[in-house]
Amino acid sequence: MTPSLATYIALPGTAAEAMEHWHDVFGGDLHILRYGDMDLQGMPFEPDPRAVAHSTLTMPGGVIAAGDAMGDDDYPLTGTAYSLLYTTETATEARALIEKLEAGGGHTGMPFDKAPWGDWYGQVFDRYGVMWSFSASQE
Repeated sequence: MTPSLATYIALPGTAAEAMEHWHDVFGGDLHILRYGDMDLQGMPFEPDPRAVAHSTLTMPGGVIAAGDAMGDDDYPLTGTAYSLLYTTETATEARALIEKLEAGGGHTGMPFDKAPWGDWYGQVFDRYGVMWSFSASQE
């Protein structure tokens, strides 16, 4: 197997909904595996059979993986300590994706505009609190 790197996000019970939303926005190939679809013999805990054990969205340019967080730990998603950076070929493509995320309940973090370094750049928080940064070098 060729080494690869994917973003993995543990969501608070909303992994399936988030992954389906991102699939609607970005397209690609979505696979969702729920605990109820697996043989759980030997698992150290008893998860909800409807919870997402693992999911992947293979989209143009990369892979996002996600699952439902287990346990009582609270993992806040909203913040600027991390973001998913998606680079498109044109600013027009980036604007279209930003509009889809905003139409799906997201909000602008930083308006998409010409950046001081010459490229186009902006940020949007989706309805799950995940910050998406968008970059493009061409109008």
